[in-house]
Amino acid sequence: MSINRKIREARIFTPSEVGLFERVFERAKRKGDSEAHREALASRIVANYIAGITDEAELLALSRQPLGRLDTSP
Repeated sequence: MSINRKIREARIFTPSEVGLFERVFERAKRKGDSEAHREALASRIVANYIAGITDEAELLALSRQPLGRLDTSP
């Protein structure tokens, strides 16, 4: 799945936001990534943006990391 499909499914982004997502996705993906890995990457980019990460460099850095919850148990 491409990032464009994820974006089209959401139907809430402007052309400039779509351009940002595409740039970040192209820089973050790696040769040989599985389709599942690319789909997860696209989801992280959109999720991080929705969470308020709008700076391109920061979005790239954070989107390369897997989403997850912090363990807050003692």
